[in-house]
Amino acid sequence: MSKEVHSQFNVQVYYEDTDHSGVVYHANYLRYFERAREHLLGVEALVLLLKEKQTGFVVYTANLTYKKGAEFGDKLVIDTVVTRSSAYRLVFKQCALLKTSGVLLVEADIELVCVNEKRQLVKLPEMVLNALDL
Repeated sequence: MSKEVHSQFNVQVYYEDTDHSGVVYHANYLRYFERAREHLLGVEALVLLLKEKQTGFVVYTANLTYKKGAEFGDKLVIDTVVTRSSAYRLVFKQCALLKTSGVLLVEADIELVCVNEKRQLVKLPEMVLNALDL
């Protein structure tokens, strides 16, 4: 069984996040999930990886299922579970939940890989694996 890392990240839904009906625009969930992943990996570590190792993460696949829309003023929890599926890939299972009730809004399976400055696939950096304890 592969090891997994779990984290939670809070999000406030602002007016700018919503469409004309007051419901969060569907693409904004990708932003929320990205922020949660950055929080988990650490912004400083990601900056260091990019500047010193010329390596960055890119999305390989993203599958989202929308259950219910969040609305202006809602507080969300982004629940993240990450596993290493290979020497090259991290899999993030993420859910957007209403903070007050735990109601599931959106669930996603997002796979990330790393590329170098030439946008060539590279193995997951040891510093990332060590930080995540994977």
